[in-house]
Amino acid sequence: MSLAGPINDELAAWDRDCLLHPTTHTANHARGDVPGRIVTGGKGVHIEDRDGNRFLDAFAALYCVNVGYGRTEIADAMNDQAQKLAYFHAFAGHGNEPAITLARLIMDRAPEHMARVYFGLSGSDANETNVKLAWHYNILRGKPEKRKIISRWRAYHGSGIVSGSMTGLKAYHARFHLPLEGFLHAATPHYLRRDDATLSEAAFTDRLIADLEAMMLSEGPETIAAFIGEPVMGTGGILPPPEGYWGRVQELLDRYDILLISDEVVCGFGRTGSMFGATHYGLKPDFMTIAKGLTSAYAPLSGSVISQRVFDVLMQGSDDFGALAHGWTYSAHPVSCAAGIATLNLVDELGLLGNASSTGPYLLQRLRDAVGSHPNVAEVRGVGLMAAVEFMEDPGTFKWFEPPMSMSGKISAAMLRRGVIARPMPEGDIIGFAPPLCITPQEVDQVVEALQGAVQEVLG
Repeated sequence: MSLAGPINDELAAWDRDCLLHPTTHTANHARGDVPGRIVTGGKGVHIEDRDGNRFLDAFAALYCVNVGYGRTEIADAMNDQAQKLAYFHAFAGHGNEPAITLARLIMDRAPEHMARVYFGLSGSDANETNVKLAWHYNILRGKPEKRKIISRWRAYHGSGIVSGSMTGLKAYHARFHLPLEGFLHAATPHYLRRDDATLSEAAFTDRLIADLEAMMLSEGPETIAAFIGEPVMGTGGILPPPEGYWGRVQELLDRYDILLISDEVVCGFGRTGSMFGATHYGLKPDFMTIAKGLTSAYAPLSGSVISQRVFDVLMQGSDDFGALAHGWTYSAHPVSCAAGIATLNLVDELGLLGNASSTGPYLLQRLRDAVGSHPNVAEVRGVGLMAAVEFMEDPGTFKWFEPPMSMSGKISAAMLRRGVIARPMPEGDIIGFAPPLCITPQEVDQVVEALQGAVQEVLG
């Protein structure tokens, strides 16, 4: 397998000279020090590049290609819609059939207390919308001082100004004047990295909740608008919540009149084996952030799903003050919404929630069997079709490799040489897995065999 493409041809030169890539070493790419990869196709759980290399994508690109690559049903739906109506705005009550239908499909799947969906284009802009509406909600209630937002360290909620402020990964803050004032970060709910090794998981949860309540009381609950959390933390390391965590958080938020934003960008539409992470953990959010799996990334689309209690206040606000002064040009884009309809239909037709519920535990067990006893493996964890393996130099003394990501980068590169894409994750040596929800047990075996071989090559 050739992993380095022809970096001196015209297309590669245009790539280096014209395109600024996200989350990329800007200088190395521009100079051509590190060859890029130009992807040309995909089918099922595999992608292909222009050099003829074929890879099993064990991370669904960025958690998002849930139904798999090459689904002509989605492409056909987009083409049909583009030929009928490629675009018209949704301002001032204008609608289009795909947006209205998709909104209905989402509300049919959302928790019963949710009332409306507002469409955007990315998880980042949906979280910006959620914060803006949370502020608006409290202003309309006569509580304008309720504006602080609590997130958590190692959370990922986007890379905009507000969404980046809520993100709890320091690389997204450094040299960007972030986080903005009024954006707070509570402790990461990761039992492995507790600062007291004697704590039971239940005691660790007790401490997290006590510390969160202390933060609320110190800041003043009357100044806090919302708490935002991913039901399962994604980019921060694929971190399932500790025992009893979410029920206790919900109790605090209810007690202190603080809204809950459930960031479902990763967890939504089957990733946990349930339709949403909120339903998986019994949450009652005021806002749900959806994106990625909504269209399986066949077209950009996001949504802010709003609860009935919030919507009732927004209704009264419009009666009192006029139109809601918030909108994106491409909100409710008909071609993207057509992709969303086709995607949700495929999720149902292919039984992808059931596959995540059965194949996910198989992946987790195979990972534990293959590398769980390795002396450098600190933890193998997961929920649904999300899993991670965390490596340490010495798990017994919680000694990490230095620098962070030094080993996970090498392991993921060794997996790539074996034809499998996995993701090294930030703030540690973590390899993450979030394959398309259509992955089979046989394809899971291929992923695990590649990891096992890579670990043996890199760590012995």
